[in-house]
This record gives sequence, structure tokens and C-alpha cells, in this order.
Amino acid sequence: MERTTYLVTVSGPDRVGVGAELFAALGGLASQGGHITDVAQITIRGALVLCAELTVGSDIGPEVIRAALAQRDIVARGITATVETVLPVESGEGRRLLVTLLAPNISAEQLEKVFRAIAASGSTCERIVHLASYPVDCYELVVLGSDHVALREGVTAVAKLCGLDLAVQRAGLHRRAKHLVVMDADSTLLQDEVIDLLGDACGCADEVSAITEAAMNGEIDFAESLRRRVALLEGMPASALDDVRARLRLTPGAKTLLRTLQRLGYVPAVVSGGFVEVLGPLMAELDVHYLEANCLEIVDGKLTGRLCAEVIDRAGKARALERFAREVGVPLEQTVAVGDGANDIDMLSLAGLGIAFNAKPAVQEHANVALSVPYLDAVLYFLGISREEIETE
Repeated sequence: MERTTYLVTVSGPDRVGVGAELFAALGGLASQGGHITDVAQITIRGALVLCAELTVGSDIGPEVIRAALAQRDIVARGITATVETVLPVESGEGRRLLVTLLAPNISAEQLEKVFRAIAASGSTCERIVHLASYPVDCYELVVLGSDHVALREGVTAVAKLCGLDLAVQRAGLHRRAKHLVVMDADSTLLQDEVIDLLGDACGCADEVSAITEAAMNGEIDFAESLRRRVALLEGMPASALDDVRARLRLTPGAKTLLRTLQRLGYVPAVVSGGFVEVLGPLMAELDVHYLEANCLEIVDGKLTGRLCAEVIDRAGKARALERFAREVGVPLEQTVAVGDGANDIDMLSLAGLGIAFNAKPAVQEHANVALSVPYLDAVLYFLGISREEIETE
């Protein structure tokens, strides 16, 4: 039998029982061979839009559906119902992408540009979710289209022009599967550079800072720069490490990020070019069980100015991410890496989702997302976690 699909839309002031009455009306048509193929609803400040896609035999026309709706207490008190004929859309997870937009405030003009880019790629937006309104604004769009390359290029170009942080990811249940989230420490999880604080405690802050800046910009090989900086610490009492640890400042949103990841079953980890002696106790306080960092050589209670293990450099960070993924039991596609420096590039490139956090342009080029807001918990929005979920204890 030939079949037709209709979109039944109920809209108006939200009130108790509207959904029950709608499905009661459509259920009666189901007894005549019809069935519901899709349902969607949104309520914004008391305004309701409820849609149901109904597929029926050709003997059931729109007038029959309208009559069924009229028999129920639906169209009343400002609520209207429409019935439209639609062409069934073939579903397919592989054709859908998630476009996440983030900024301190997202304007109508910015949304217009993004939606024009989506349309220019021949794609359509199926659903919009407002993930957060503070401390940043964040929307997640479910976009359906066949040319993913054109979509990515179009929305990415627009985002750069109008000041939006943006991620384009494949849709699917994998986003809610177990994930490993690996973060850099210095200038990512922490506001500080540990080696700079050590240099300050040792009286060689200017020399250390200059080498740090050159390394962050990729001008000096990280391993060599680290050895040079550590050599400047020769003779420092090991007790000074405790003083440096006490001075460390977490990035705004860091505790919220870690607490939310742990509560929702994600696994946080830290891979750092810093030092285990400083970071280890702090990670224990934060309940982070996966840490990879450099090790300072200490003899007779003083730093020797040397490292006592292989340098955790750019390649070492990527290896650590791979090892943590094996230990946690997740594929690399379900890993997230967050970092800001040149020595994070391999890790960002290897992860399923690489996020450059307030990073230099050279680092942003190797990441899936360039996050420019100062709140580390904004990372959660790119995992599809809403502000409401974050604040649920």
C-alpha cells in the first residue's frame, strides 16, 4: 500500500496534558495502520512547539488527521495544530555532524552567518540545543548534509571571521561513551608555569622565563630548553618545591571541569612538561590518578640541575596519551587532549578531539578547536555536557 508522511505540529502556550491529547489522537490513527516515525518538542519560556511525524496509508488524508485532533482537547486556549505533507528523510548517523558554537555572547548576526554557511554547503540544521548561557554562551547544532568537507570549511571560516569558538564533530552515541580527557598542566590546568615559579624561587626568574617563552613559541626544542632551565636550578633546596606548590593557581573552571568529568564517568589525566615532585601531591588532592611529568634529580636534599628520567617533551606527551588510553581501555577516537603550547601539538593531533586552550596560532592550527575563553570548564560543552548537567550534584 502506498504510504504518506505528515508532520503534525502543535504550538502555543504550554499547558498540562497537551502531549497526552496529541498522542491519544494519533494513537487512534495507528489502529488504522498509521505509525509515529519521529517526535520532537521544545519549550521556551512557556511557549510550546511539539511535532510528530506520522506515516499512514494513502486512504488517510490530512482532513482525517485534523478531525482526529479536533476530537481531543488540543486546539484551545491559544494552541494551534497544523498538518503538512512531507517527504520522508532517510536517516543516517554518518550524514549528521554536531556544530558547537561558543563565545562570551552569541549574537543574532553571528548565528545568521553560521546558518548561511550551513545552507551554502547544502546542509540543514535539524536541532539546536542551548548548552549554556553563562559564564559563556554555547549552542550545539545537529546538522544534516552530504558534503561534510564543504560544511566544515564554511562554518570554520565564518567562525574565525566573527569571533566564535567552534567545533565540528560526528554525531552519535560515542560522545556519551567512556572518554579519557588529557590536559596539559602549565597555562592550561594551571594559570602558572611551574618552571618559572621555580626560577623565581631560585633567583633566576628572568633567565628561565626567557627560555620558557622561546620554547612555547616553538623557537627552541622543548627538551633542550627544559635541560637549560633545570640547570639553572642547581643547588636549590628540595624544600622549596613545597613553597612553589603552595603558590600554584588553578585556571578558572578547572575544579568544575575535573569534578564534572569524574561524576559523569569520564577519566581525567594530566601530561606535563613540569615536574612530578610539584604536580604529584596536587593531582592527588584533585583525585586525578593519571599523571605523566618530568622528574627532578635530588641529592642530599638539593636539586642537582639535572633530570633523572627521559624528558616528557612533545613526542613524550603523545606517547603518554596513547598509554593512558590503553590503560583506561578507550580507543584514541574517544580521547580528548587540551593544551596551549608547541609541545602539546602531537598530543592534540593524535587525540580524537584536540582543544587548543588560549594557545598561540601555531598550536591552534593543529587542533580541532581553538578555545579562547578563560574558563577551562568550557571544554565540557564540546562533549555535549550542558550547564545544567554541570551544576547537578
